[in-house]
Amino acid sequence: MTSRTRLARVLALPAASVLALGLLAGCSDDGGAVDDAPAAQSATASPSADATSSGLTVSADGTEVSYDGVAGLTALELLLRLDPTATATGEGANAFVTAIGGRAADPTKNEFWAFYVNGEQAQVGAGTYEMQDGDKITWKLETF
Repeated sequence: MTSRTRLARVLALPAASVLALGLLAGCSDDGGAVDDAPAAQSATASPSADATSSGLTVSADGTEVSYDGVAGLTALELLLRLDPTATATGEGANAFVTAIGGRAADPTKNEFWAFYVNGEQAQVGAGTYEMQDGDKITWKLETF
């Protein structure tokens, strides 16, 4: 075993520990705030995630994700609650979703996650769109 391989193995354990601690910190108690969203479930566990347990439905190829809106939350807030693997840069009107269900948009392929409300492409960003009960939110991996 080379010293480079040995070093990589030695560094892997602390890196994994830091990642696990970060995930646990993100799941810590928020001081008693009421959570109106359905329980979070990772969309990466199964490409056809059970919509009844998490509220999140993922297409077999992982390029389309949908969920029902919850009044009082933005589409981005609920996405991040339902899918802890989802990532976004920026916030509010400047938020840009970069990955959902463990599937990152590939900028070298001109991919992006497009946001739809009730079957129509949204005219505002997910970080500012306040959902209504009954809204159907869909994210599609598209290219430009």
